[in-house]
Amino acid sequence: MKITLITLGKTEEKYLLEGIEKYIKRLKHYVPFKIIDIPELKNTKSLSLEQQKTKEAELFLKNISSQDVVILLDEKGLEFTSSGFSQFLNKKMVGGIQNLVFLVGGPYGFDKTIYDRANDKIALSKMTFSHQMIRLFFVEQIYRAFTILKGEPYHHE
Repeated sequence: MKITLITLGKTEEKYLLEGIEKYIKRLKHYVPFKIIDIPELKNTKSLSLEQQKTKEAELFLKNISSQDVVILLDEKGLEFTSSGFSQFLNKKMVGGIQNLVFLVGGPYGFDKTIYDRANDKIALSKMTFSHQMIRLFFVEQIYRAFTILKGEPYHHE
């Protein structure tokens, strides 16, 4: 199984980039993982929120194949403990999924076409985090999930 995280915009803060790279390097021991950063829309002042979400959806869909299993990071999604999330990933792997793709939407959420395309939604927290930080938190949780599945001492319960 390969895992991809698709996000809008780039991570700009050096300390976040360093953290993300740290966990991506660690993840390579468990699973092929990559991040695709879609450029943020420009000149959005003339667009309604719905128009922005529609244009963002078009960009997301260009990076997703029909065979991909798509999971949205969405505040209304399922919530897991770290152990529960590791089991969620394990079920996907055992189920023979080739490409698991997670999406982080724009500041106004996802367009209906993306919700319709998604196979699942998960929430990392009931709290709201910046789009910059969510990348680091998510990559760390993917790494943590694999250490739990392998019985390694990174996670403590």
